[in-house]
Amino acid sequence: MTGTDDPRRVVVWRSHLLPGSETFIRNQADALTTWRPTYLGAVRVPSPLSRDTDLVAFGDSAGDRRNLLALKATGRSPRLTRLLRRLRPALVHAHFGNDGWLISRAAADSGIPLVITVHGRDVTRQPTLPGLRGARQRRNLRVAFERAALVVAVSGFIRDRAVALGADPAKVRVHHTGVPVPPPPASAPAWDVVFVGRLVEKKGVDDLVEALGLLRPRRPRALFIGSGPLEVPLRARAAQLGLDATFLGAQPPEAVARHLAASRLLAAPSKTAADGDSEGLPTTVLEAASAGLPVVATYHSGIPEAVVHGGTGLLGAEGDRAALAGNIVRLLDDDALRDRLGRAARRHVEEHFDLRVQTSRLEKLYESVAAGREDACPAG
Repeated sequence: MTGTDDPRRVVVWRSHLLPGSETFIRNQADALTTWRPTYLGAVRVPSPLSRDTDLVAFGDSAGDRRNLLALKATGRSPRLTRLLRRLRPALVHAHFGNDGWLISRAAADSGIPLVITVHGRDVTRQPTLPGLRGARQRRNLRVAFERAALVVAVSGFIRDRAVALGADPAKVRVHHTGVPVPPPPASAPAWDVVFVGRLVEKKGVDDLVEALGLLRPRRPRALFIGSGPLEVPLRARAAQLGLDATFLGAQPPEAVARHLAASRLLAAPSKTAADGDSEGLPTTVLEAASAGLPVVATYHSGIPEAVVHGGTGLLGAEGDRAALAGNIVRLLDDDALRDRLGRAARRHVEEHFDLRVQTSRLEKLYESVAAGREDACPAG
C-alpha cells in the first residue's frame, strides 16, 4: 500500500515471521473483519505458517545482516521506517515485548500508533536474564511500553507482570486472543491423554511423563504432540517407565485439531521454569476445550482464567505429579464427569474465548487507538 493513509490497515509485526508454534498470531489477524492486516517481519522463518505475501525488511545479504544487527542493537532502522511510511497503516500491532521495542522507533518516527501484545516469556523469563542481557531487556521493555498507545496482555497474570516492568496501568488491557470453535467432534476417542506444546520445562511435560508412570498397573494411551530440547530424554524416560506413549513431534494445526477430537482429555501441567519462564495463557488449553475436552492442568499464570476447577476441568499445584496423576485417573474413570466437564469447557470457550467475538473486541481497541493517533505514540 502506498500513497494515502489506509484508515483500516494494521501492520502486524513479528520480527521472525512466523514460527510454526505461533498460530495464535496468524489466526487473530486473519479473523479481522473491519481491519485489513499486512504482515511485516524483520526476517522470514521457514514454517507451515509462512506465506509468500508476508513482507520482510531484511534478506540474506551481508548488508542486510548488518542492518538487522544494527536494529537489534539500537532499535533504529531507516529501512524499517521507510517501509512503514510507504505502507502508511492506521496502526502497528506488535507481538511480544522486545519485538515491540524493535519497531517502536520506526512507528514513532512515522507518526503511527503502536499496540503491543505481551504473551509470556517476554515479561517473565527475558527480563530476569542475568547481567547486561536482563538489564537491556528491562530497559527495552520500558521504552516500548512508553511509546505504545496500548499494551495488550493475554491474561491477568501477564498484565501484572507488564505493569511491574514499567507499563502504565492505564494503557494495559487484558484481552484473550481466542480460538476458532469447530463443530463438536464425532470421532471415537483413540487416545486417553493428549499433550500439545513445545517440549520445554515450563510446559511441565516431564511432570506428565512421571505422573503417567504412577498409574500402575494401567497404562493410558498417551499422545505427545510437539518438539523441543526435552524430546530425547522424555522419550527415553517414557520407555523406561513402560508407558503407552506416542511422540509425534510438531504437527500442523489441522493435524492437532484432528488428534484433539480423538482424545479423552488434554493434559497441560504448566509451571514456572527454573529460569523464570512462564506461560501467558496456553492456546492449546482453549483449543482442547473448544473441541469438548476437559483439561487437566495447573494453577499457573492465566490457566485458571480458562479452566474452571471442577467446572470445565481439574487443576492442581505446579509440579505436583501425584495430584496430576489423580486428576487424570479421576476423569478417565468417570465417563459422566468427563463428558459433563467437556461440554462445559466448550460452552466456556464459546462464551469467553471465541475467536470471532474476541477479534471483534480487538477491533474496537484498534478503533480507540486510531482515534487518538496524534498523541497515542509519544516519541519516548
